[in-house]
Amino acid sequence: MESDKQFFRRLTRYYSFYTLGFIAFLCVLAILEHEGMPRSWIGYLFLFVTIGLYAGIGVVCRTSDVPEYYVAGRRVPPLFNGMATAADWISAATFISLAGGLYLQGFDGLAYILGWTGGYCLVALLIAPYLRKFGQYTIADFLAARYPGRHGGTTIRILAVAATILISFTYVVAQIYGVGLITSRFTGIDFSIGIFLGLASILVCSFLGGMRAITWTQVAQYIIILFAYLIPVVWLSVKHTTVPAPQVAYGAVLPKLNAIENRLAADPTEQEIRQLFQARADDYESKLKQLPKSWEEGRLEAQHHIDEVKRDTRATLAEIKAATRALSTYPKTEEEAERRWSDARNANLARAQPPVSQTEPFPGKDKESSDIKRNNFMAMVFCLMLGTAALPHILMRYYTTPTVSAARKSVFWTLFFIMLIYLTVPALTVLVKYDIYTSLVGSSYNHLPDWVYYWANIDKLNPLVNITDLNHDGIVQLGEISLDGDIIVLAMPEIAGLPYFISGLVAAGGLAAALSTADGLLLTISNALSHDVYYKVIDPSASTQKRVTISKLLLLVVALLAAYAASLKPGDILSMVGAAFSLAASTLFPALVLGVFWKRANQPGAIAGIISGFVMCVYYMLHTNPSFGGSAANQWFHIAPISAGVFGVPVGIAALVVVSLLTPPPDESTIALIDHIRTP
Repeated sequence: MESDKQFFRRLTRYYSFYTLGFIAFLCVLAILEHEGMPRSWIGYLFLFVTIGLYAGIGVVCRTSDVPEYYVAGRRVPPLFNGMATAADWISAATFISLAGGLYLQGFDGLAYILGWTGGYCLVALLIAPYLRKFGQYTIADFLAARYPGRHGGTTIRILAVAATILISFTYVVAQIYGVGLITSRFTGIDFSIGIFLGLASILVCSFLGGMRAITWTQVAQYIIILFAYLIPVVWLSVKHTTVPAPQVAYGAVLPKLNAIENRLAADPTEQEIRQLFQARADDYESKLKQLPKSWEEGRLEAQHHIDEVKRDTRATLAEIKAATRALSTYPKTEEEAERRWSDARNANLARAQPPVSQTEPFPGKDKESSDIKRNNFMAMVFCLMLGTAALPHILMRYYTTPTVSAARKSVFWTLFFIMLIYLTVPALTVLVKYDIYTSLVGSSYNHLPDWVYYWANIDKLNPLVNITDLNHDGIVQLGEISLDGDIIVLAMPEIAGLPYFISGLVAAGGLAAALSTADGLLLTISNALSHDVYYKVIDPSASTQKRVTISKLLLLVVALLAAYAASLKPGDILSMVGAAFSLAASTLFPALVLGVFWKRANQPGAIAGIISGFVMCVYYMLHTNPSFGGSAANQWFHIAPISAGVFGVPVGIAALVVVSLLTPPPDESTIALIDHIRTP
């Protein structure tokens, strides 16, 4: 068997050739575009060549060997494990939505970068080396061994599996939603069909080769992600600053952007647009106060309007259809009316505000509103940090390294490769916003750029781009532009006027980011079910072949369920991912960290901690999120539901500590296990 050094050199050679080949592929597409190749062909080439590449790696790396399938044979070098983990981490939320969050939220969006980066520091310090020293396959393996009971840790194992499935499923739905968004834009197919096409690529990698295939695919995907993110931002940087280092150069654009924001905030025409939105918000507020009377009157008015239009012999078919659609989409119940009108009021209130500053921290109309924003910023950072340190699909990656030392080095390389992207995200946001403010704002409605129409037509019910001439002056005002944050990165090349092959490159990068994370998440769910439930609980005598087969079948079922959930468009990517982090922090973080650093923690305490943290987190989300029948008025200290972990974590820790102290301490074998994993 070849040595670790020989294996590293062989991998370096393979991926060097792969990188050079990808650069040559980009050059060929640039030449073909210059020679007149249709844009649609370029989009198809990017998507299908890269998907075919991932599928090829999956086929080559197929395996039925248990250590290879679950942990890639525990021989992944730290450098390559860092690249694979970075690809696993740079999900659709990071690649597609993070810059959009910064664009829409300004300074507040930095909470995601700070929280996710800080979370990896916690992984390196508190968890990853100890899991590798433990040396099994899943997070549930560790918790069951650390918190044994009368049934050998079965109870805590089942709870860990349930938490893993819930967290990972919430996260993977967001990734598959991103796959559908990209494929529908760059192939023209229906959004739902695009989801299932992307799913086929995910399954080829994870179904055939498990962690082995996923690891080597993710290294290839990271290289594409890096090219896709850096090349267009460097291009934008040169366009606006002449300096090809966007991480440094965008500072020169910030003062210009602030000057434009201040001018637009004081512009009378922009103020007129904001007043229109305020009037709409006031109208919805009035309807909400008059419920249920306003709902009943509105329904009767919509029915009466249809009758009038049908009696009018001069009415066109379009007018009749519009009146019929207005009635069919009218809220069916008073509760639905309250929810939809509340959402509409909040949306109009948001658009009635001046432009969001990219540099002012926690802007607000008074100190109280500014303090609320600051508190939510800190709560978000807290949840993302602790959630990162407890994400099962990330922690599983540190079982794949050869040694404990390699696990620590792997975390360093992961942070390094993530940093290359994270330092670029603020630069991209500022440069794209400056481009929109200087080229689109103030332009004529008769000459809107093509990208506006392309993105508006992807989802006609909920347009990703909406520009409406509200004051009928024929000029585009900032207040009349509505952009979904999920398209900022994907539409960036078109917004900046870059060649179309760059758009294809960015789409391929976004697809790689979504697929790489979805691969890891689906494998985590299927392994939890096959290894922790089927093998450890139901059939401990199952053969290795049967275990891997069961895992593959469960992987297929979970993937189809996730694709179906994503096709329902449950919400924006960033909010879905944020919910997964709060759940991970509340349920798994206390049991994992106290399991390593507090010997007195026992199984009853861990069970109490997991259950109470989960219940607290879910209760707060449901109680405060209008989408689930809650109300923002129920918030504690004005903390948003996405940061429910700020309450779930302390409750989970308190329950674990109190119950552990009230029940017998762990036995000697458990103490010996703790001493073993903590020995350098």
